Amino acid sequence: MNTKSLKLFVILAAVLIGVALLWAQERTGKEEASPKTYRSVFQELGKSEEDISAKLQQAWDQMFYGDDAQERIYYPVGEDMAYILDTGYQDVRTEGMSYGMMIAVQLDKKEEFDRLWNWAVTYMQHKEGPFKHYFSWHNTPKGDVLDSNPAPDGEEYFAMALLFASNRWGDGEGIYHYREQGNKILQAMLHQADDGEGYNMFDEERNQIVFVPWTSGKGYTDPSYHLPAFYELWARWAETDRERWAEMAKVSRAFWAQAAHPDTGLMANYTTFDGVPYRNGDHYLFSYDAHRVALNVTLDEIWHGGEQSEWRRGYIEQLHQFFIKEGIDQYVARYTVEGKPMADNRSSGLIAVNGAASMISTHEDRLQFAQRLWDMDVPTGQYRYYDSMLYMFSLLAASGQYQIIEP
Repeated sequence: MNTKSLKLFVILAAVLIGVALLWAQERTGKEEASPKTYRSVFQELGKSEEDISAKLQQAWDQMFYGDDAQERIYYPVGEDMAYILDTGYQDVRTEGMSYGMMIAVQLDKKEEFDRLWNWAVTYMQHKEGPFKHYFSWHNTPKGDVLDSNPAPDGEEYFAMALLFASNRWGDGEGIYHYREQGNKILQAMLHQADDGEGYNMFDEERNQIVFVPWTSGKGYTDPSYHLPAFYELWARWAETDRERWAEMAKVSRAFWAQAAHPDTGLMANYTTFDGVPYRNGDHYLFSYDAHRVALNVTLDEIWHGGEQSEWRRGYIEQLHQFFIKEGIDQYVARYTVEGKPMADNRSSGLIAVNGAASMISTHEDRLQFAQRLWDMDVPTGQYRYYDSMLYMFSLLAASGQYQIIEP
């Protein structure tokens, strides 16, 4: 081969490689980049990698395989199914099922993931009608539907966990073709109403997640349902609507800034699309749903950073300042957004979330919150379900193990 031919060959090879890389990027939404690193706030407390791994393993073992009555929330059914039990109300919720799947994929637990997904598809997912591809938000442990309405945070976590599963394990057949199943949910969330039947999970005008895609529930939102950390990835990986997912990530971040009280940083359980507390029972309060917001903000910062970093870090500092003022070992579970206590009890889930949020806080006492998380035991007892979930997500985040699972 002469010099001229060799040069032409090299140029042609470079063009073909470039085309292949562009095709791959279009298919997966993934750009070539250096592997993302995740730090652990527990290491700042002097904990070793072995100590951190042992703590995560203990939490997994107890929540998934501990004592039936006092510890576990994961219950296998037959050879290929399992459910997550709300032990306080003795029902199965899409919140818990999808959270369980996210925990399983983060920890590379494929058997538990598949069992949960099979149960959810078999007993919770609608196969037809105005809720097709959505899920009934809670069922009995035997699978009977208690309420056919969907709760959108479940669909969000199902979709994200499924895309992560596809990236981690590859795709199987039928319901175990994870990418296909995740994209069906994403498509339904934005296009359920296209045929004139049912409602979408995101308000068309405001580009925000609704509380319930049905009648009056679609007229307001839940700040803890806003998950821009997920939307940012769907803008890269979803089969359709990538530009809209990217826009909704921006909208949700701006919404949080509106919904946070200017003095305390507290958000209500439910709000209008403008962030004003929504009067539905006592859900105008900062309460158990709203406990998750700080974790969502933290995850968004850990995964994506970017131009909103200053606001996120400042927001968590503001929250931490409020809880320091209340007393780091005294603050309670429920407040008005202005900061008036509305309960006597504390919440281990909130304590855990505040510990995880120390990952991005700039408050001088932030490591005190991380220490409280480290010192906590895995929740037990009748009402362990919700606190256990927030505890495990907080452990994952604070240990650097709540990660983007790339294609």
